Amino acid sequence: MSPALPSTLPSIGYLLAGLGVMFLVTVALRAAPFVALTRLRDSAVMRYLGGAMPAGIMVLLVVYTLRDTTAELSSWAPAAGALALTLAVHLAFRRTAASIVVGTAAYMLLRAWLV
Repeated sequence: MSPALPSTLPSIGYLLAGLGVMFLVTVALRAAPFVALTRLRDSAVMRYLGGAMPAGIMVLLVVYTLRDTTAELSSWAPAAGALALTLAVHLAFRRTAASIVVGTAAYMLLRAWLV
């Protein structure tokens, strides 16, 4: 037995009101970080996070990369190669974003090539 279909569809006004609410919520959620950032820009917490987050991200990427590493060459070689390249790029350019991108790409390429 199939479920009964509604006898009437929602009106155009009801649908437009729903879309309007969705639009306003979306715009508010996208604007909220920018509004919060203007109020927190000069705070000590933001200065601390600005200095600590890049190192924290690097630590998380290293732990994530090494969590399943075993004694097999195909397991640790991509991680070791990507780690060496990440360190080299970071020491040469001192750009955290470049180090993360190059290291992640190197790991993915070495992993695909050696496995």
